[in-house]
Amino acid sequence: MKILVVDDSKAMRKIVARTLKQAGFEQHAVEEAENGAQAFDAIKAAPPDLVLSDWNMPEMNGIELLQKLRTEGNAVKFGFVTTEGTPEMRKLAMDSGALFLIAKPFTPETFQQVLQPVLAT
Repeated sequence: MKILVVDDSKAMRKIVARTLKQAGFEQHAVEEAENGAQAFDAIKAAPPDLVLSDWNMPEMNGIELLQKLRTEGNAVKFGFVTTEGTPEMRKLAMDSGALFLIAKPFTPETFQQVLQPVLAT
């Protein structure tokens, strides 16, 4: 399985990848994208099994990426890993087709609890 980590911070992409390993998902290949536009192209070229996206990024933010994918009929599994955890943003994420929103800071246990059922289907 392949997981695409989308975040404009290289350090945060590395933290997410490390947390995935610590949570027991080391068997999954992890790829990275710096923003929504780059991620959109990567998803179109070689669809991952799961997208973990930040919300605030330049060029195309995470919610714009999700909405563009869904508008084009792309049903890739998608969730947010972001500092944006307000009830309004959670509702917008879910209404747009996200499966989950993990708020920063996060732990390997959080990743395991949230991602295990998503990756098992």
